[in-house]
Amino acid sequence: MNWYDKLKEYFPIEEMKSKKHMELLLKEKGDVYHKDESPTHVLMYAEFDTFIFIDYIWVSSETRGQGIGHKLIDKLKAKNKPIILEVEPIDYEDSDTEKRLHFYRREGFSHAQSIGYNRRSLATNEETPMEILYWSPNDEPEEIIYKQMKKMYEDIHTYKDQEIYGKSYQPAEEVLSYDETRDSQNILSRLEPNQ
Repeated sequence: MNWYDKLKEYFPIEEMKSKKHMELLLKEKGDVYHKDESPTHVLMYAEFDTFIFIDYIWVSSETRGQGIGHKLIDKLKAKNKPIILEVEPIDYEDSDTEKRLHFYRREGFSHAQSIGYNRRSLATNEETPMEILYWSPNDEPEEIIYKQMKKMYEDIHTYKDQEIYGKSYQPAEEVLSYDETRDSQNILSRLEPNQ
C-alpha cells in the first residue's frame, strides 16, 4: 500500500487532501511541505520559518505503542519551533480520536481554546469543526498560534484549490477565529488520566 492509501484508509474523507493536492505541494512547495515515510509510518508536515504544521501522522497498527510517534514528534521538537496540528473533537464511537488526544497530551501539546476552526469539506460539503493543538518551546501566546495557523491554511490547505478541486475552500477569515473569551472546554483536560 502506498503512503497516500495508508493515510486515506486512516483519516476521514472530510480531512483528506486529494493525492494530486499533496503531490503538488511536495513538488511545488518542497521547500516547505515534506513527507517522512517508512514501512511503519507516514508523516506529512509543513515547516515554515517560525513554526511547523503537522498535516498527517500515521503509524501502522502493528507497530503502535512502540515509540514511533514519539520519535517523530521529538524530531520535529528538535527544530525548536511551535508545532501546530488539527484534531477532531472526541468521538466516543471512534476510540482512535481519544487515543490520538492521549498521545498528544503525553507529548506536551496544549489545546488552543481561543482558536475556533470550522471549514467545509470540498469532498463532502459538510462543516467539519476541528480543534487546534500546539506545542511551543517558548510559550508563544495563542494569538501567535492563530496567525501561524492562518498562514498555513492559506499556503497549504487552499493551495491551488480551484485548479485541483474545481472549487475553492472558504477564506481563512471564515474558517478561523480568535477569541480569548471563546466558550470552549479544554479537550485534553477532559481525557481520562494515564491512558
